[in-house]
Amino acid sequence: MNLAEYLDQYRTRSDRVLYTQWTGERWKDYTAAEMLELAARWQQAFRDQGFAPGDRVALCLKNGIHWVAADLAALGMGLVVVPLYVNDNAENIAWCTNHAEARLLVLENDRLVESLRAACQKLPLLVCLEGGAEKGAHNLERWLPQAQQPFQVVDLEPETLATICYTSGTTGRPKGAMLSHRNIMSNVEACLKVVTLYDDDVMLSIIPLSHMFERTAGYYLPLKRGIRVAYSRSIQQLAEDLAAIRPTILLAVPRVYERFLARIGQSLANARLKRALFDRTVELGWKLFQKQGSALERLQYAVLKRLVAQKIMARLGGRVRLSVVGGAAVELRIAKTFVGLGLLLLQGYGLTEASPVVTANREDDNDPTSAGKPLDGVEIRVNEKQELLVRGPNVMLGYWRDPEATAAVIDRDGWLNTGDQVELRDGRVYIIGRTKEIVVLSNGEKFPPEHVEAAILNDPIFEQVALVGEGRPYIVMVAVTQESDEKKLVKRANEQLKDFPRYIRVRRVIVEREPWTIENGVLTPTMKLKRREILKRYQAQIERIYASDRLGE
Repeated sequence: MNLAEYLDQYRTRSDRVLYTQWTGERWKDYTAAEMLELAARWQQAFRDQGFAPGDRVALCLKNGIHWVAADLAALGMGLVVVPLYVNDNAENIAWCTNHAEARLLVLENDRLVESLRAACQKLPLLVCLEGGAEKGAHNLERWLPQAQQPFQVVDLEPETLATICYTSGTTGRPKGAMLSHRNIMSNVEACLKVVTLYDDDVMLSIIPLSHMFERTAGYYLPLKRGIRVAYSRSIQQLAEDLAAIRPTILLAVPRVYERFLARIGQSLANARLKRALFDRTVELGWKLFQKQGSALERLQYAVLKRLVAQKIMARLGGRVRLSVVGGAAVELRIAKTFVGLGLLLLQGYGLTEASPVVTANREDDNDPTSAGKPLDGVEIRVNEKQELLVRGPNVMLGYWRDPEATAAVIDRDGWLNTGDQVELRDGRVYIIGRTKEIVVLSNGEKFPPEHVEAAILNDPIFEQVALVGEGRPYIVMVAVTQESDEKKLVKRANEQLKDFPRYIRVRRVIVEREPWTIENGVLTPTMKLKRREILKRYQAQIERIYASDRLGE
């Protein structure tokens, strides 16, 4: 059993186009024959370096053909791939590389070489796709040899380690989830039963391949099925890429849809009639999706779909028939809007430690307010803390060289504790919070901050928010916003919290103008808030607020 078999199957279909990538001047297609040849060159490089089965190879690259070729080349030889986020900081990249004891680190360019050396004295062989030679690293074009033999796929035991994927590390150092060939391949096979794919489908790759969701569902799955994947250049150029590629399938995190919806909102801001028609289209579309509505409303929607929905969906390229959303929970506002516009939007749930997909909605059994039902072969149950437990062939081998952390999440019977709190209704999973991210106020009242923050973000006045209140008498919100009137912000936030218990209300606001990003250290590479960093960064302001209220100021 070897994941590299997914590429090897194309020896007899060598003219099949598997990938499309921007070359700097134009979009270029890459056939199976070209990918097999490129992967064979990578394998020759690994042989020249004396790599043996089990050796680790770290990839810190943007999505593209070299990511795929290097990955499949390594897997085909029994090497272990360590994916790293290209936009992560040098210290974290160096730490993960060394913790995994990687023998090779492949970088997108030489921008981080000096920082990596400053962060760590002991680094493996460094190879850069762009540059490198002037900074003491190898340039890929010069380093990558011509292949002396065809692409190779060795036989491996199913439980052979395939990859070490480091978790985001919202608190403390990341942990390396060990996934076997069987873990990932079983997940791919189960995912293929969730959706219907056609030979002429085209998928646009947006999420980094270092994210296990993209790697399984946006790379191995289409490769197994023979679906062409095009690599988006960047989030900033996404609109242009959608127009150029015209994908039929989108795999995205909720943030992509939030940005798209925000642009729609801006374009309708000063057009009352268009806004009214848009709202009516979404309202009717959602109602009909729920199998409600009269014959007259069905007729109205048919007209509005042509006049409104199709024009908006044209901004996604005009051909998208299926969208799979993962990586985070989708706000109901987002789901209602896109489903109302006629898009088949399937939400799922997963985590790196489960390879990653655990549950998903189906095309003919879709409830966008839920994370769907378990994949075939995956068992789920809920413990006394309402935490979701998962067992199946997709559950990781454990954490790399951390038996204590492994034992803390996987019990003797093989159940993985996800740490996510859920409700199970009619076999579906509904995410309600996370055990480790529960804020307990000083009066003993508790709330899941992510869930509440998502509700507040329904108001576009807020760009990003983080709630503070652990051990405190009330909630303070740190908000990235261009509005400065605190009373207005408090009011707007609490208007979104009317359906929550009364103790979940924002009392005070700390205003931040600069967005939180990976680069400024507030977000993890998977775009999650680093709550410890928030507390540290705004500690003085937080303390002043609570102190002033204690003093009656």
